[in-house]
Amino acid sequence: MASAPSDRHVSGRVDSWGRLVAADPELEKLQREAGAALGQVLALPQIAAVAKLARELGTPVGRSALVASAEQDIELWVEARPEGDDILLSLENWNARPAAAARLGQLLGGGESSDSIARYEWSADEELKVIALSPELAELLGVESDAAAGTALTRLVRLDEDEHGEMPLISALAARRNFTGQRASSRGDDKVSLVLSGQVVTSAGGGFAGFRGSAQANGGDSPAIAPATGVSFDHAIDEILRSPLERIIGSAEEIVERVDGPLRSDYASYGGDIAAAARHLSSVIREMGDDSAGDNLPIDLAALAAEAVVMVEPKAEERTVSIDLGQSESLLARGQERAAIQILVNLIGNAVRYSPEGGTVRLQFSRTAGTASVAVRDDGPGIDAADQQRIFERFERADPSDNGTGLGLAISRRLARSMGGDISVDSKPGSGAIFVLTLPLG
Repeated sequence: MASAPSDRHVSGRVDSWGRLVAADPELEKLQREAGAALGQVLALPQIAAVAKLARELGTPVGRSALVASAEQDIELWVEARPEGDDILLSLENWNARPAAAARLGQLLGGGESSDSIARYEWSADEELKVIALSPELAELLGVESDAAAGTALTRLVRLDEDEHGEMPLISALAARRNFTGQRASSRGDDKVSLVLSGQVVTSAGGGFAGFRGSAQANGGDSPAIAPATGVSFDHAIDEILRSPLERIIGSAEEIVERVDGPLRSDYASYGGDIAAAARHLSSVIREMGDDSAGDNLPIDLAALAAEAVVMVEPKAEERTVSIDLGQSESLLARGQERAAIQILVNLIGNAVRYSPEGGTVRLQFSRTAGTASVAVRDDGPGIDAADQQRIFERFERADPSDNGTGLGLAISRRLARSMGGDISVDSKPGSGAIFVLTLPLG
């Protein structure tokens, strides 16, 4: 048995090359059962992913993991702590259970209809970053199992709304609960469709630590999943976004009020920042969820852009990025002031975020016979052509390492289109990006 007593820590050390250079007997046994020896690269991808993340962040990281031994699966809690060039590992709360059948390979074909759908396994942390993929699922998605560790699950699959306009996985992530029936398609091959289910995994302290789940997958002949509509997204807003935001606000206010006991003042201040940001996003969601979009009225894009710049300036000054507002004369369009300001704050804020320190964000205004436009240009790294439509999808970001929600551009484009306009992007890698808000001429 590879399990360990629950009242002790099993320790190990990973060097700068990713090699397991020291380990207690239980961990060394798992390493050997995975086909590697002490002194070789850590062959347990779930544990290696935690060590890699701790090295990248330079801070201690704790994650749940599911590790396969020769005879069983083991749920455990992994703590990884940087020490010099090495990463110290501490494994605790080992819980052995029978090996899942899917880990032994795909089900044989040719049987009953239930055998025509293969079963696969996956696990992800509380940020939906992959901890582990079964070899079968990794092969189906066209990725290497080891390389997938630490990658956002949504970079491997595209989540689809169900018939009620909901995303079960996202709802479950917000509510910290189990889920079933999350339809998805492979980003590597959109002919491959999946149905995901997952169970909540808890940390050693009892907190939410992600999901351990399975998937059912159909081959390339599976019927395509119909694309979701904007109306269905409206229907899902309350459960997916608004209610979780209210819980975030409540929890942040408890931090500020030190409900759970004494707390450092700077931490309490962080709680206030979190609450303020959540209230701002909640107000945007309420506006989006309102079925009555409101009338489009004459608005001055130049004046609204100036207001947006004032809101973004503190962040720009922090990064020593200057903003060139361009012309000061009016540019009349038809739309809604709040929506237009929200879009401009997002576009200018993104430009500031991706510009190099000391760079410049430039605004340019133009009109045609029927439209008025604001172009926001940055000196950032640019966006590959293959990603220029993806970044307008919900929960997507140009840079996967970015800590944003991946909602800003999706919300902005939706608001622009609701006013009879649109947002477009023109960019090449290494040449910055130009985002253009276009509205009907006022």
